Amino acid sequence: MGYLTPKGIVEELDKYIIGQKNAKRAVAIALRTRWRRQQLSADLKDEVMPKNIIMIGPTGVGKSEIARRLARLVEAPFLKVEASKYTEVGYVGRDVESMVRDITDIAVNMIKAEKSGDVLEKAKTLAEERLLDILFPMPPRFEPQAVREEAGAGHEPTREKLRKQLRDGSMNDRYIELEIKEKMLPVGVISNIGMEDLEINLKEMLGGMLPGKKKSRKVKIPEALDILMQEEAQKLIDMDEVVKEATQRVEQSGIIFIDEIDKVAGRESHGGPDVSREGVQRDLLPIVEGSAVKTRYGIVKTDHVLFIAAGAFHISKPSDLIPELQGRFPIRVELDSLGKGEFIRILTEPKNALIKQYEALLETEGVKVEFTKDGIEEIAGIAEIVNERTENIGARRLHTVMERLLDEISFNAPEQKGSNIAIDADYVKKQLSDIVKSEDLSRYIL
Repeated sequence: MGYLTPKGIVEELDKYIIGQKNAKRAVAIALRTRWRRQQLSADLKDEVMPKNIIMIGPTGVGKSEIARRLARLVEAPFLKVEASKYTEVGYVGRDVESMVRDITDIAVNMIKAEKSGDVLEKAKTLAEERLLDILFPMPPRFEPQAVREEAGAGHEPTREKLRKQLRDGSMNDRYIELEIKEKMLPVGVISNIGMEDLEINLKEMLGGMLPGKKKSRKVKIPEALDILMQEEAQKLIDMDEVVKEATQRVEQSGIIFIDEIDKVAGRESHGGPDVSREGVQRDLLPIVEGSAVKTRYGIVKTDHVLFIAAGAFHISKPSDLIPELQGRFPIRVELDSLGKGEFIRILTEPKNALIKQYEALLETEGVKVEFTKDGIEEIAGIAEIVNERTENIGARRLHTVMERLLDEISFNAPEQKGSNIAIDADYVKKQLSDIVKSEDLSRYIL
């Protein structure tokens, strides 16, 4: 896992996220602190707690995106959850421990994919041999010895001829019958909300005891090779090693992003049998503080998982969280609202900029769309006006504006192959000015 310097992390994040310098610095330092911790002596290493972060800012300014890109940067297991979907113990719903089980599942799949890449060549060779056995089997053992010897003499050259045809693709259109093993799983063991983990565990447990059911399928040779390759790769992967590595990766470099933390902030004074927000916070506390959670892969400790919480905090404030939870998020960082200047940059600068996306999508139809400088400024200006007039949803407003703007071109694109369309300020005004003028229309359409 390549660890970058804080400057390097910020530079990488700049490729995808515009502005928010303070938030990027905070996550870069928190990530680098992890690397520093790994360099310490064993006794001191366990004492260094993760520098958890609370991001404060309106929707659509890049909170989730910063956390997601950060995880991709260091190939860390990453999970995004909404605090509002958890309920306190004693109520039907998802318990907070399920987030640890979910991130462990993600890590196991991550390591499995990495290991599959390592054994790919060997799996391909073995799959090829199995496919040749199906295409040209050896004569059965109960045949007379003379018949077997005669067949054996011509077997190898024919097999090599088939191998050559297999590799040069001349057999790609041929179908073969393949027997695929299917695990017989009891369907719908338990269907209560919040019991999905128990149901999965039961299915896995019972699935191991029940015999595999074989099913015949007719598939083309390339697909058959893929199926056999996956089967062989599974056999070559040591699952004990995968689980051990995944658990370690979650414990040492996992990132859990808890969105909408402000929805569980605030303390209710009223009584009654209701799920209290403070109750959810109290359940979150041991997970963030560090606890051992039982997962289907064994015990996973959360002591060094990095937690990034985020919320708009329109009504509540971070100080409305229970003191113990506040203490576990030492870094507070405020994200800025976005205006016309940022929108122009968001539309054009990032690697995955919206304008680049739309140009590439329409080019698949043979339609060349070009956005002029004044056209881009007009789009950004409209997004800013609508955000001010209605609800401020940040950069997400650009998606709605762009979809509406290109609605006609997208619809007629297949019939307009070979055409060049310039999107300038006049075109943008023509398409959107009526909607922007009417506040009611912009409320419903943009």
